[in-house]
This record gives sequence, structure tokens and C-alpha cells, in this order.
Amino acid sequence: MFTSILVAYDGSELSQRALAKAKELAGESNAKLEVVHVLHHPVVVIGEAVVSPPRSYEEEYIQHAQALIDQANREIAGLPNAKASLLQGQPADSVLDYAGEIGADLIVIGSRGLSGLNEWVLGSVSHHVVQHARTPVLVIK
Repeated sequence: MFTSILVAYDGSELSQRALAKAKELAGESNAKLEVVHVLHHPVVVIGEAVVSPPRSYEEEYIQHAQALIDQANREIAGLPNAKASLLQGQPADSVLDYAGEIGADLIVIGSRGLSGLNEWVLGSVSHHVVQHARTPVLVIK
């Protein structure tokens, strides 16, 4: 059925459901399973000024991201051909780029549940991935 499954993971309930479904699908088809969390350093742009968070915040954010990867590794322990990786960049673009790099034939991602004006104004990672993926995407609600 599938040979390489990529799942986006951020520790939320929906990403935990996405990981569970990806594990199920990988087990059924003996597929390689790749779990990724994307570290995105937030910045605020005010006019022409770019404001970065304090260094202490960045360190905590990196520690939190590593804790999520550790959690994902515990979830996939015992599965053959499974690993979790930490990426950096814009979340949607990083997921799409990595899916292309590994030749994923399925992307599994949780939905934030945005709708209407919020989705139009803010967009969402899952929406962007669905719109730009060159491979099937399974969105978990």
C-alpha cells in the first residue's frame, strides 16, 4: 500500500492522533515511518524592525522541541524502519521539502480546525500542506 509515510508531529492531541494513524498504516504495509517536528523561531515584524525573542526563550523552545522528538521516539519504539527528526524552518514548507527528500508516498498531519475568516487570514500548516503536496495527504481531525 505505502512504502514511506511522513507524519508531522507537534505534541498536540491532533498530532498524537495523526501519529497513531500513521503507525497503524505503517504496520499494515510495512512502510518506513518518519516523524518530524519543525522548530520555527518566531519573530515579530513591526514596521521595518524585526524583533526576536530573548535567548532564554529560544533555549526553552529548543528544549521543548527536543522533548517532543524524544516523546515521538518513545511512541515509535519497536517499529522497524521508524525514526523521528527535528527540522528547522517554516513548518509547512519544511514538511513538504522533507517529504520530497525521503520520497514519502503519504503525509499524515493533524488539522487545527480553523475555518472561515480565521483560515483565510491566518492559513494553517495542514491547509498549506494539502494545497501544495505532490503526494496524498491524510488530515486527521
